[in-house]
Amino acid sequence: MTEQAPRVLLADDQTLVRTGFRMILGADGIDVVAEATNGAEAVEAARRTRPDVVLMDIRMPEMDGLEATRRILTGSPGEPRVIILTTFDLDRYVYAALSAGASGFLLKDVTPEHLASAVRTVRTGDALLAPAITRRLVQRFARHGGDTAALHRDLASLTPRELEVLGLLARGLSNAELAARLRLAEATVKTHVARILAKLGLRDRVQAVIVAYETGLVSAGEREPAKHSSGQA
Repeated sequence: MTEQAPRVLLADDQTLVRTGFRMILGADGIDVVAEATNGAEAVEAARRTRPDVVLMDIRMPEMDGLEATRRILTGSPGEPRVIILTTFDLDRYVYAALSAGASGFLLKDVTPEHLASAVRTVRTGDALLAPAITRRLVQRFARHGGDTAALHRDLASLTPRELEVLGLLARGLSNAELAARLRLAEATVKTHVARILAKLGLRDRVQAVIVAYETGLVSAGEREPAKHSSGQA
């Protein structure tokens, strides 16, 4: 049985950008179910069409993409994945959007192949950003002790091993690298990561990295995460 193609909502105030992306996605068999020229339209279109993925520009009139992302990602069942579109790498608004629950970001000069691949990647539940890239964003923009949603996360719910995994994950290690460092099977590492996300109510590894920095588990510029007793794997 073939996998159903993702259904996409395009939110960007530039007609040429929307037209170009719609053509690229259509050529790859991905259906654009709606378009929006500002954040308010994006919120309404997301509720009306229930897309799998939203491609969301940050800077739009009336309501920006950050507020629209917050309103779309309400925690209700079946909410879409959001990919942030930006002109500038490491834009501070991108970090804010990731904190709000976006699954990654793309620069607007993305190649056609990468655009289609990104939509399919986040549709399956994976994060679009490598943890190392997210770490750069967090190190640059995270404010310890700030009024952020991540700070209420109760890390006490994690076992010593899960804290260790989260700390290493926040330093940008892949599952394979985590497995080698901790001398565990990669399947065991995946189980630990899944449990961390479930316990902290997180969508993906991107949000896990943000939580690790904003709660102080890992500090910007720290060469290695804080050491914890490994406990039982």
